[in-house]
Amino acid sequence: MTGLIALIAALAAASVVGGAFRRRTGRFSVTSQDPRQDTLTSADLGAELGQRATLVQFSTEFCAYCGPTRRLLGEVAAARPGVEVIEIDAAERMDLTRRLRVLTTPTVLVLGPDGTIVSRSSGQPKKAAVLDAVGSVS
Repeated sequence: MTGLIALIAALAAASVVGGAFRRRTGRFSVTSQDPRQDTLTSADLGAELGQRATLVQFSTEFCAYCGPTRRLLGEVAAARPGVEVIEIDAAERMDLTRRLRVLTTPTVLVLGPDGTIVSRSSGQPKKAAVLDAVGSVS
């Protein structure tokens, strides 16, 4: 009987953790760290920054959600003048991956026109969340 109670408790705990993770995945959060560490240049990224905003996606070869995220970011950039998309292979750019603490792919960073990281998302974002994040760049 105690084994059954332990099993039920473990399943309940896993459900709570899984639900919390699912709610958090794909949402953009505002960065609140030292802005000097949270600024990327064209040299860092290997491409020019957007005049209004830049969407930087960290991907890996075996990432299931990276392709759909790439298409979504492309749609948003095409609909918003001055917004550019840069995709970075996290495995090839371990220097940036470590520096920016990218722990999962896809990770999307929203940069302001000066390269400052305004917000970030881990996991597959929703279109509305990307549009809101781009809209919040001043």
